[in-house]
Amino acid sequence: MEDSSQAFWKGHKQRKNYLLRQKLFTENVDSVVKIQSWYRMATARKNYLSRLQYFKDHNNEIVKIQSLMRASKARDDYKTLVGSENPPLTVIRKFVYLLDQSDLDFQEELEVARLREEVVTKIRANQQLEKDLNLMDIKIGLLVKNRITLEDVISHSKKLNKKKGGEMERLNNTDNQGIKSLSKERRKTLETYQQLFYLLQTNPLYLAKLIFQMPQNKSTKFMDTVIFTLYNYASNQREEFLLLKLFKAALEEEIKSKVDQVQEIVTGNPTVIKMVVSFNRGARGQNTLRQLLAPVVREIIEDKSLIINTNPVEVYKAWVNQLETQTGEASKLPYDVTTEQALTHPEVKNKLEASIENLRRVTDKVLISIISSLELLPYGLRYIAKVLKNSIHEKFPDASEDELLKIVGNLLYYRYMNPAIVAPDGFDIIDMTAGGQINSDQRRNLGSVAKVLQHAASNKLFEGENEHLSSMNNYLSETYQEFRKYFKEACNVLEPEEKFNMDKYTDLVTVSKPVIYISIEEIINTHSLLLEHQDVIAAEKSDSLNELLESLGEVPTVESFLGEGAVDPNDPNKENTLNQLSKTEISLYLTSKYDIGDGEAVDGRSLMIKNPRIKNENSSRAVTAQLMLVHPSGPKAYALQYILHSQHIPVGAGQVSSAQLPSVASDYRVRHVESTAFMTGVQSLLKSCQFRFPKLAMDSLISDILEQQVKTNIRNTRRSIKLDGKAEPKGTKRAKPVRYTAAKLHEKGVLLGIDDLQTNQFKNVTFDIMATEDVGIFDVRSKFLGVEMEKVQLNIQDLLEMQYEGVAVMKMFDKVKVNVNLLIYLLNKKFYGK
Repeated sequence: MEDSSQAFWKGHKQRKNYLLRQKLFTENVDSVVKIQSWYRMATARKNYLSRLQYFKDHNNEIVKIQSLMRASKARDDYKTLVGSENPPLTVIRKFVYLLDQSDLDFQEELEVARLREEVVTKIRANQQLEKDLNLMDIKIGLLVKNRITLEDVISHSKKLNKKKGGEMERLNNTDNQGIKSLSKERRKTLETYQQLFYLLQTNPLYLAKLIFQMPQNKSTKFMDTVIFTLYNYASNQREEFLLLKLFKAALEEEIKSKVDQVQEIVTGNPTVIKMVVSFNRGARGQNTLRQLLAPVVREIIEDKSLIINTNPVEVYKAWVNQLETQTGEASKLPYDVTTEQALTHPEVKNKLEASIENLRRVTDKVLISIISSLELLPYGLRYIAKVLKNSIHEKFPDASEDELLKIVGNLLYYRYMNPAIVAPDGFDIIDMTAGGQINSDQRRNLGSVAKVLQHAASNKLFEGENEHLSSMNNYLSETYQEFRKYFKEACNVLEPEEKFNMDKYTDLVTVSKPVIYISIEEIINTHSLLLEHQDVIAAEKSDSLNELLESLGEVPTVESFLGEGAVDPNDPNKENTLNQLSKTEISLYLTSKYDIGDGEAVDGRSLMIKNPRIKNENSSRAVTAQLMLVHPSGPKAYALQYILHSQHIPVGAGQVSSAQLPSVASDYRVRHVESTAFMTGVQSLLKSCQFRFPKLAMDSLISDILEQQVKTNIRNTRRSIKLDGKAEPKGTKRAKPVRYTAAKLHEKGVLLGIDDLQTNQFKNVTFDIMATEDVGIFDVRSKFLGVEMEKVQLNIQDLLEMQYEGVAVMKMFDKVKVNVNLLIYLLNKKFYGK
């Protein structure tokens, strides 16, 4: 009872105290709130000061952490920008300032333009050097055959060395004088040519049709010179894009008009396919083949113990030879046997099986190298494979997938890779030491691997005469399945518009105009071909090409193209001078005759491409304005109309939707990410264009021929030639002229006829032939009834080249027909003692 009373009393006191305290708080709420606020403030300040002191004590560590976080965030955003197909708006807005063209961008463009010009010049120089080397081969061959002086050959060699040693100078400075000094009328003609070549470059159907109007030998030459020149050998993305469009149009045209059966693509030699392969095996694709094949090919060549011989008869003969060598006695086995007879010997079978096992092993290595390096294949080659597959399928809808992929394999493996495996030294896949070469065993090993891969790529088994290799048929089928996946995936590439982020509007907003470097001769030849086939390639009268050709008129000569004063009319070597001038390269800055006018409608896509590419201070504002169109807000919206007006963008037209944002990111990737890779690629291409001229080999060959001449005692020339290739000084005594009447030459068969002169009058015509101080050059003077009429010069080298080219009859004095072969015989007999 006492405990309960105490508990009650305590409870009463507690409640009373609580109520009194509650009343105190209620009556002094404002004071309580102030006290609480002050306390919280003091506590927060204390904590803040403590944390601030902590930051001060660890300032360096905090700065590093913040920098790392910002860098990590920036990297993530950048990866999103360049790697995502649909980057978010927040990311794009962070990097939109980078679309502005800076001075550095301008300098990079100038550097790229310079490198492109240098690459094109190097490629053309290399092609010219190859032509000169071929001419050198001919001259040396004719020299050995005709035993004439080597002075012309040495002169030609010096010309090559001069080209190789220094800059590849142009033949003269006409580009800086004649072209710029053209009259207003000729300047207009030049501008029309610029518009003509722009039209040809950007409209591939013209050239695609023109190619197939010419014989194949002429079209190949046309492709190797004019067309690749027109596209600057695809030295930048724009020209690679346009060249691929031409390849596509030409290939579709060829399949449409010339292919009647699916297998004709494989069994025939399509012009476009040959052209594509040749182009991709050049400087651009050579590095690809080296990366793809060089390691495994080198491994096969360097394996001295590797012997692959799958020919039973050869294996049998080698076995018999080995037996005779070991025993020292003639074998009783027959030497000449058939394949079936050779295979009856267990030793031959064992050796054959060992070769087949080696063949499988090394073929696997090459196969793995190929199928694991799909990304190394040039984009252009893969795209043409895609076009080929689609075009064949469109024309032959019943063709199976296997048939289509075999055709793709014929292009990618058989035409592109196979020759490089068989002859790696011929395609610069491996570096050969001076005087080194691949021996017959190494060549057979490589050929055996190429043969297996060729069968596998075309899904062809070993049958018939290759029946002894039928044990590899399962391997071939398995390898074909690997190839099949590879060929199918190779065709899985973007269209050029997506790959290069270009379309028909791109040129309208490009700051720097495209430029090509083309010779006057190539301009004139192209003009002539266009006029010759005008009805086919531009059938409609209203066609733009017809308008330009009409403006140009007739095909000009070199002299009329250059204008008055380019060549001295009294120059005795005027023809040679003009021939040299025709090789002069000039720069054509290509322009379109049909640009979009101010009043014409431009769709949103063109505006999307246009604004980021305009090189002025408002370029980044234009993109920012378009981004603001997606979510305009606040004061920015008021500035928007001014920016749109300054960029000539109509409000409500060409506005950018969120679906178009990826194009902005793509534009950035092209300009800032791929540009670095492009510069590196051009510099690498430039290095690979260095022509490796075999000077030592050529000098050695010339010395050998000189030595041979000394040994054969040909001392009838008026100037002896020393072994070092130097000639004695001029001024030696001239040989006496040789005189013949026209009747005597006609009797010998040298003279065939003289225009406007009867045979009975030939006795009144005489010819004096005299050797000049220049070895191999002869003056021929004609007289009628003792009165000197005309004089011409004959060059023994020119005559020999005519003979080499099969020219049987030539004209002297524009009226005297002579037999080339007999004229050479006469000169040899009278002046070289033959």
